[in-house]
Amino acid sequence: GGTACVVTGQPFDTAKVKMQTFPNMYKGIVDCFVKTYKQVGFRGFYKGTTPALVANIAENSVLFMCYGFCQQIVRRIVGVDRKTKLSDLQNAAAGSFASAFATLVLCPTELVKCRLQAMHEMQLSGKIIQGHNTVWSVVKGVIQKDGPLGFYRGLSSTLLREVPGYFFFFGGYELSRTFFASGRSKDELGPIPLLLSGGFGGSCLWIAVYPVDCVKSRIQVLSMAGKQAGFMGTFVTVVRTEGVLALYSGLKPTMIRAFLANGALFLAYEYSRKLMMKQMDSY
Repeated sequence: GGTACVVTGQPFDTAKVKMQTFPNMYKGIVDCFVKTYKQVGFRGFYKGTTPALVANIAENSVLFMCYGFCQQIVRRIVGVDRKTKLSDLQNAAAGSFASAFATLVLCPTELVKCRLQAMHEMQLSGKIIQGHNTVWSVVKGVIQKDGPLGFYRGLSSTLLREVPGYFFFFGGYELSRTFFASGRSKDELGPIPLLLSGGFGGSCLWIAVYPVDCVKSRIQVLSMAGKQAGFMGTFVTVVRTEGVLALYSGLKPTMIRAFLANGALFLAYEYSRKLMMKQMDSY
């Protein structure tokens, strides 16, 4: 599921990070795509793909594993049987709990991904003299400068994004599946309803938490050039100096990516899960 998400959405994610961190460099999504292609070539859209793959595979593995556990916790809290179907709202709460665990594996890999994606802009703006163009060089730079804890820059803003965001993510997904199932079992849904449900869930997540993600990207990327203020300090600075709209820079590529990538994520997740369950049953 995580692999399908990255392969589908990485170019749009790269545009998002560039526009969030350096909103004055680009007039819009088309301008960002054209300039990136001219300056770096097609490979520029896939900068940070390796850490993005690691991040998404690790995050979604932990997320969906913990989602099952958190569903059982929700069942205990509301006092129902282990096999009772949860409501869409209860599933949303379980997804929100699960995201807190996923954040711990996501934050370090996403920091490396964001820095690789915005390396060219950091050099152009003069914030750094020479950029690190490989995963290993970025990892080595973080360890040398800040130590292992340096990988957790932006952890609080990542948590602020993930916990409420995944409430809307799973809530939107389950609500959409309920709509398409219309009385039938959700497990009987075909690929198109699953794609649309995943896309809807992803769109709900990003609409709800986009300003928080913008602040997170700034903290993780700009901390390369020196000590960066925390979440509230960065948030206030952006609003005062650039205006509220700066927090929504890169929203368009994000929404395109959210629908395509999360549709692919849930489709791959549901079908791989069913395949594994069949394998288990055969044993």
